[in-house]
Amino acid sequence: MAGLITGLEPEAVRAATARVREEIDAAARRAGRDPAEVELLAAVKYIPLEELGVVAEAGLTLVGENRAQELEAKAAAHPELRWHFIGQLQSRKVKQILPHVELIHSVASDSALRQLEQHGRADTEILVEVNVAGEEGKAGIAPEELGAFIERAPVRVSGLMTMPPFSEVAEDSRRHFAALRELAGRHGLTRLSMGTSQDFGVAVEEGATIVRVGTRLYGA
Repeated sequence: MAGLITGLEPEAVRAATARVREEIDAAARRAGRDPAEVELLAAVKYIPLEELGVVAEAGLTLVGENRAQELEAKAAAHPELRWHFIGQLQSRKVKQILPHVELIHSVASDSALRQLEQHGRADTEILVEVNVAGEEGKAGIAPEELGAFIERAPVRVSGLMTMPPFSEVAEDSRRHFAALRELAGRHGLTRLSMGTSQDFGVAVEEGATIVRVGTRLYGA
């Protein structure tokens, strides 16, 4: 697969992780939050299976994969890591990923809800993906449809996730993160998965409880 990141060194990843964690903690303090409220998730889509040991050795414990088949293989090889599914969720893949993950970040269709009803467990937990910017053709529930969608969910909905429109300017994402936080508050939800390598600081300031960071951790 194109774009794979190889040649990782544990010390380099550990040092990068420490720098990212420092930025997360500083952003939390700026917002008057406890830094312990924010989890750092290492996105490993571009990390080949044979390099994942380096990620674990560097001290990262929470990881996320975008593709069901890769998640299945990687989680089987590294059960010591905590696995989340963070990619676009195809309903036919729900059964495949459920045994390996503690959280799915991207539920956004009734077909996925039907699969969760069929294959979910008592402890299955999900985040609903919301298209807060109203981007045409982008995955996610419309904000005004969220309440009804949550009511239809057959498993526990503990929070929301969003991917704002891409921008190289982190500040451009702030209003979208703030909108997701406000939406979660209206529905009594506490977990917010938002922010990636280019804007996680702003996301933390706006209430993120999980930030999904990839390239910043690997020097790519």
